[in-house]
Amino acid sequence: MPDATSAADLTLAEQASLTSGATMWTTTPVRGVLRALTLSDGPHGIRRQRGDAGDPLGLTGSVPATCFPPAVTLGSSWDPELVRRVGAALAREASVLGVDVVLGPGVNLKRSPLCGRNFEYFSEDPRVSGVMGAALVDGIQSLGVGACVKHFAVNNQETDRMRVSAEVDEQTLRELYLPAFEHIVREAKPYTVMCAYNKVNGVYASQHHWLLTQVLREEWQFDGLVMSDWTAVNDRVAALAAGLDLEMPPTGTDDEILTAVADGRLDAETVATAADRLLRLRDRVDRAERFEDWDADAHHELAREAARCGAVLLKNDGGLLPLDPTARQHIAVIGEFARTPRYQGHGSSHVEPTRLDSAWDALQAAFGSDARLRFAPGFTPDGCPAPELAAQAVAAAAEADVVLLFLGLPESAETEGADRKDIDLPAEQVALLHAVADANPQVAVVLANGGVVSVAEWQDRAQAVLEGWLGGQAGGAALADLLLGVHSPSGKLTESIPLRLADVPSHLYFPGGDGRVVHGEGRYVGYRHYDTLDRPVAYPFGHGLSYTTFAYGELTVTETGRNAWTVEATITNTGDRSAHETAQLYVAFDEPHPTRPRHELRGFARIGLEPGESGQVRFALTERDLAHWSTARGGWRVDAGAFTVEVGASSRDIRLTAELSTPGDGVVDALDAMSTAGEWLNHPVGSVLLQKALAESPAGAFLAQADPVQLALGLGVPLVKLAALGMGVTREGIEAMVEAARAGSLPAEPA
Repeated sequence: MPDATSAADLTLAEQASLTSGATMWTTTPVRGVLRALTLSDGPHGIRRQRGDAGDPLGLTGSVPATCFPPAVTLGSSWDPELVRRVGAALAREASVLGVDVVLGPGVNLKRSPLCGRNFEYFSEDPRVSGVMGAALVDGIQSLGVGACVKHFAVNNQETDRMRVSAEVDEQTLRELYLPAFEHIVREAKPYTVMCAYNKVNGVYASQHHWLLTQVLREEWQFDGLVMSDWTAVNDRVAALAAGLDLEMPPTGTDDEILTAVADGRLDAETVATAADRLLRLRDRVDRAERFEDWDADAHHELAREAARCGAVLLKNDGGLLPLDPTARQHIAVIGEFARTPRYQGHGSSHVEPTRLDSAWDALQAAFGSDARLRFAPGFTPDGCPAPELAAQAVAAAAEADVVLLFLGLPESAETEGADRKDIDLPAEQVALLHAVADANPQVAVVLANGGVVSVAEWQDRAQAVLEGWLGGQAGGAALADLLLGVHSPSGKLTESIPLRLADVPSHLYFPGGDGRVVHGEGRYVGYRHYDTLDRPVAYPFGHGLSYTTFAYGELTVTETGRNAWTVEATITNTGDRSAHETAQLYVAFDEPHPTRPRHELRGFARIGLEPGESGQVRFALTERDLAHWSTARGGWRVDAGAFTVEVGASSRDIRLTAELSTPGDGVVDALDAMSTAGEWLNHPVGSVLLQKALAESPAGAFLAQADPVQLALGLGVPLVKLAALGMGVTREGIEAMVEAARAGSLPAEPA
């Protein structure tokens, strides 16, 4: 296949055919020019069908592949290098299975804990999502296999996902819902991006010119291919014109493209450009390394490491964990999930694992032939009430020294295509916890869930709570590693755990109705809401305990340029176990009346330390980290003033602070006749012009003698209104002042 081939060498019909797939999972080939490229789901494992096996959508009957932990768990590791290694393993398996493009990662923001697909997403914070998503893309593409970042954009619910219009203002888009995509596009340069099903402010994402062309390509300089989510295209011509290159799967509507070109509704150059992007994708993936097999044992161990690193120890009163397998304790292991693990969510990302570890098997292996372990299922895997199982579990707890109680959500509660109705554990499981705790208060709860569950109602009945999320195929062994202290927990929350669903900032708006979902909470998602309003939570963003303790000290901030600093801190392991800590950098703005979130994550660093060892973490703080989006300016803005650098163990556990100031970005907003008197007086040129004009006018005298209430009233009046009020400023004079302010010229001083 000659790499030099371009769309110019193809007929219009051939070009049009390239803009639509050939089958459910392949692109259209052109003999002698382009082979069929194979696409596959795979955010946490390759889901590849062979032949006609399984259902038409390819959700079942997949070839076995390593099921790594999904993004909810990978994100909680806060370890980009680990995620990059997972990406490289995915790429190797993709190569063996003949896959050219892996459809992942998903980096949509966790706006609400009810989103049924939250297990596929990293965080409620765009910095975490962007860094971790870029690491996965970098790992996948390190072997030449293409990655596909999805779902662009504002795809934050499953309810009515193929039609709903996400109504969101541009500032919120720019500061929350787009930055993860932007970071990945700029830093990792993904081969492809997938558009979302939903509309954004009334326009389908698949035909949203502002998103796909103006922002993605022109602003962020994306040079890859944009494909649709499966069946997301509603108008082939409008989608192609907006910047969508590939419709998946095919709808047999290529003739619509030819007709639109013929009657002038679509530029032929647009079709050629899309076809060229298919050819560029071909060139990229054809340079990929080709492998015949992968080391299944090594990939399984990597999955185990990832599951360990992503589990979060929420609570550990009295040091109940870790357990010592050499101590003469009798341990009751209760909960069907210990034996039949929940390890992934349901939907298009569902992987057929190469093997599957359970915590029960791993615990038995660790204890050997010792009979101190006793298992009781307690409940059925599908969550159906089972009084006889609960009674057996209580009996086992009463005879034990310690109880490991495995609870969580059934698979049916977390799936693509449906949102959750609440954030509670199943009632029968909570009842089981109370009954077990009544029989034996030494209880450690181990959770299995892909989305946040409420813990406030029951966590006081447990001495310890380990959030295992969904651990992938090796998650059971990983949990045993943590419970027995082979490794110390190191995961931290990438989303806040609220006390109640009603506390979630999107609660009154999610999931919307009448075809619309209003993002009424704006930028105040997750910790940006809770911390700004100082609202209590069960556990804050960034929280996660260890089997050791860490001290923070020696904060230094070094200016490296205009609005650029290096921030360094020393972390010391003050306990007696080897462990990792993730230090987090926030930038805080204290305002009497908030105009932006109180503080926002701007960096994080994971460090491993031996007992007594100290090490440094370093963060780079840039001008963009201080900026907010100005809709009026149509760009990022840095206001002059003071701010605080915070380094801590969570958003609510700030250990070190430093006060800094910025001169701003140096950009002065333009003035016009509708600018207020206050805005004129705050402008470097406009203040001189206005003061001169007001010097001998009634308005000047009024402002000079006004009390604070009157002064506030006067400063808030647009300049042209002062003329209408007869305050001595004329419309002609205002026009001259506007021209002078825009030219940056001051009035001449008298000779």
